[in-house]
Amino acid sequence: MASGSTLTAWLSGLDGPRLARVLATRNDTASPPEPRSVGELADRLQRPGSVALALPLLTLPDLQVAEAVAALGTTASRKALAKLLGATAGEAGLALGAVLETLAEHALVWPDHNGRLHTAAPLRAAWDAPLGLDAPIAELLADMTSDELRGMLAALGIKPPGTKQQRMAALVAHHSDPEVIAEVVARAPAVTQKLLAHRAGSAPRQPQAIVFGAPGPVLEPGARWALDRGLLIQDRRRYGAARMPVEVALALRGPTWRAPFTPLPPSPQLVSITPAEVEREAAASAAALLAQAASVLSACSAAPPARLKSGGIGARELARIGKAAHADDAVVRITLEVAYAAGLLARVGDRVAPTEAYDVWAEQEPAERLATLLQAWRELPLTPTRARDEDNKALPALAGAPPCNGCRQARDGLFAAAAQLPAGQGMKDVSDLGPTVAWHRPLADTSPTDITPFATVIREAEMFGVIARGALSALGVHLLAYDAEGLTATCRRLLPPAAETARIGGDLTAVVAGTPAARVAVVLDATADRETSGTASVWRFSSGSIRRALDAGRAPRDIAADLAAIAAGPLPQPLSYLIADTARGHGRVRIAPAACVLHGEEPALLAELASHRGLSKLGLRQLAPTVLVSRSSLDATLAALRAEGYAPVAETAGGTVRVEKIRPQRAAAPVPAPRQTNDKRGTRSAAIRTSKVPGGADLDELAVRLLAAPPTVPEPDPFGSGVPFGTDTEEIVAGYAKHLSYSDVRQLARAIDAGTAITVEYVATSGSRTVRTLSSLELDPPYLEAWCHLREAERVFTLSRIHGVMPQ
Repeated sequence: MASGSTLTAWLSGLDGPRLARVLATRNDTASPPEPRSVGELADRLQRPGSVALALPLLTLPDLQVAEAVAALGTTASRKALAKLLGATAGEAGLALGAVLETLAEHALVWPDHNGRLHTAAPLRAAWDAPLGLDAPIAELLADMTSDELRGMLAALGIKPPGTKQQRMAALVAHHSDPEVIAEVVARAPAVTQKLLAHRAGSAPRQPQAIVFGAPGPVLEPGARWALDRGLLIQDRRRYGAARMPVEVALALRGPTWRAPFTPLPPSPQLVSITPAEVEREAAASAAALLAQAASVLSACSAAPPARLKSGGIGARELARIGKAAHADDAVVRITLEVAYAAGLLARVGDRVAPTEAYDVWAEQEPAERLATLLQAWRELPLTPTRARDEDNKALPALAGAPPCNGCRQARDGLFAAAAQLPAGQGMKDVSDLGPTVAWHRPLADTSPTDITPFATVIREAEMFGVIARGALSALGVHLLAYDAEGLTATCRRLLPPAAETARIGGDLTAVVAGTPAARVAVVLDATADRETSGTASVWRFSSGSIRRALDAGRAPRDIAADLAAIAAGPLPQPLSYLIADTARGHGRVRIAPAACVLHGEEPALLAELASHRGLSKLGLRQLAPTVLVSRSSLDATLAALRAEGYAPVAETAGGTVRVEKIRPQRAAAPVPAPRQTNDKRGTRSAAIRTSKVPGGADLDELAVRLLAAPPTVPEPDPFGSGVPFGTDTEEIVAGYAKHLSYSDVRQLARAIDAGTAITVEYVATSGSRTVRTLSSLELDPPYLEAWCHLREAERVFTLSRIHGVMPQ
């Protein structure tokens, strides 16, 4: 029975709740329409993309069992699988049953009515060589001729049956018995035994490309004896080394060899804690981060950070924001990322500025503010505090990197690991959560700069108060369950209301305990300099901060009134003196903008110019009886005065009269004719140039030649000519890769369609330019998935960051 048919039959036997659970575990974020039949559901679950969505959700034992089933192939049975994993009885056997139930709910592995296990068609492709094993013998013998099968059976001492199918079945049955295989290998020459033992313990070799005209593969010593008996099989469709069937490899590994199976998570060292201790630490961490985040966003509101040309906010702007908000780099990065995801920040030209939603958020109570940031962090498709890439180069914030599903899974694994801790117990060392996270989500991504596994995501959870005292706090419980209402209620319980008053001391400081209300923060930010932020925020008054408020148009009495409105008591006398003293000296010297200055010895004449209607467009303003300033340039002012009948003169920067003498213009000297030489090459060149000068007869000849020439089709150029693109791939690439010329677009599109390698110039998120050779190109706009030969790994490239294409 085909795999799809067995899946349909198995799904038909499920009740409604289990069928809905299977569909839910394999649904993607795009929310496709519900299937109309079991057959349609089975077809959807057999697609490669469906398997790719399901695998990251599995725990370590789930993946281990799935890999073991993929290695066994069509011979998989519950008994053979349990023996391979060493889970025939006890807790391991119970754990295997639970894992198979989980795999069945994901429609990755399911049983038929005979108890044999079937797998989704694309599942085995998830591993190049599951358990380091090659394909089953039935698959490797598929292209063998009947005579070749007869020769293998004869070499094994088995009488060959009559048909090819019977001979195939006889070989499969023979190789399925490990004891029989061991007996055959025991009779092999020593060199063959050594070869087979080595091949059984190593991963299969990758097939080589076929090169026509090249000599055939050279057999290893002892390989011929094994090939004659089917212990090694030469794939006739490929030009590579002989392959060992999975049945032979398992038999040679011996009856005691077991596939890895870790049914239980790691057991870290735990300590006793109380719920009150967890809540107290969670509240302190959350309140400190919220106060710092508010400072960071306030700094962005005052001076929106500039974006790099390559995208994102660079290290210089991050340092500036951190200095203004008194926050470290991690706090600045996580605030910018979650605020952008929550819609509190947006790109405006070459800057990132707060939105109107930020104004609403800033007026909310601390509980609502924290809940907004927590929900945005929960869904982030990246690790926001990651500051270095795999090459240890600085990463900008808000760089628009491709979504990272492994980052989401790391966060899910952290929640799952912390939720499994016993009640009243926490990690003695919170870094011990890393191996447990890896057990719950083995395919999750960890930062390349992490000293311990998942240290970055654990630190982020501690900053938000999600992890406190090595345990999952109430905030984390609601995030795990996606309970928005419960999360907001818990935030209200943990965080006090916003502080409406500040304690202003005689040492010219203002202290706000907890999170300051928006009105308090605005007044203090306008009149003082923030020194610290966190569970308590401190501002300091100085003559410079008071002058800043005066420069903003505030009167001294208004400043004193605003501070008195938020002060817990009367304003201290030193602060009142500071405001009065600063206001007394404010504005004693004024600076006016001027494009040029007009001055003379007759006050009446200057007064006439200042009141002249015809000169109003110059913006003249009288500073003294004999001095005017103009908003227009010197030349424009000079021309306007002369047009009105006045006779002004211009001065140089040194104060001397500018002489306006017009020099006569002369043409440049003519270019001399080339000198005549006796060089034959020069004579010939001159003759050629002379012959190309068109005359009457030459024009007729040229017209005849032009009419006789074949018509030429203009090269497609969608960047201005309106000629359509050559292929759909060219149109897609050109729509995203704005830095490429059309010839580069065509080269890249041709490489994608033909599956050939290509070299590109790429601008990384850090802003550095690198040259990458890419192969196995897959277009997924606005990204390009490819194998990077520089990093020897699969990478995702943003099309807009490709700035050049070089042909191979």
